[in-house]
Amino acid sequence: MIIEVCANSVESALNAQKGGADRIELCGELEVGGVTPSYGVIALVREQLSIPVHVLIRPRSGNFTYTETEFEVMKRDIQFCKEIGCDGIVSGVLNADNTLDVERTKALVELSGSLSFTFHRAFDWLPNPDEAIEQLIAMGCNRILTSGQKPKAEAGLGDLVKWNEKYGNQIQLMPGSGVNAANIQTFKEKGFKEIHFSASKLKKNLTTTPKISFNNHVFDESYLRNTDLQTVQTLVNLVK
Repeated sequence: MIIEVCANSVESALNAQKGGADRIELCGELEVGGVTPSYGVIALVREQLSIPVHVLIRPRSGNFTYTETEFEVMKRDIQFCKEIGCDGIVSGVLNADNTLDVERTKALVELSGSLSFTFHRAFDWLPNPDEAIEQLIAMGCNRILTSGQKPKAEAGLGDLVKWNEKYGNQIQLMPGSGVNAANIQTFKEKGFKEIHFSASKLKKNLTTTPKISFNNHVFDESYLRNTDLQTVQTLVNLVK
């Protein structure tokens, strides 16, 4: 089973590799579902890791319907990832009604060229998942990261298994969200060849509480979230 760890920093990426991950999805700001990390982070991770690095291309938090300017940013970011030797792209675009934006997503797949392309969890907003899977297969997408259109992958296991049995020989269905030591073996037993998790933990790095919050109290800025080495090792050992 291929283990993909969602890493939100250089430290997280190194912990993922040390813990036995097969590859990482590199992103920033896990608290908002992930956005594209800085060029500096991407470059340093690519320099320091020997396992494949897939980079999240998402120019902002919120929804997945982008302006022309935002779409141009995404294309520039993909080009940079190609130039410095990254191994894959994680991205996707939806229309305003949350159906798959076939034209724009196809353009990103084609721009990625030989890099592996994962359609990210925007899939879990789609009203017509089976049709979208067929469209993603047709445009050459390599895998879909999905929780089965539920908040956690364990709750979406029924649809995940159905899609994997129907389409798994044409595209990888990779469960993600809420994967942990208590349930990871279930996904392996159900026939999934890849799994995705962050194995992240909060660590307090301030000794005093900030006077004000810059994120409307969405999270406590006294803490940082990073991938935990021991948690990765535990999950890897359970399925390897």
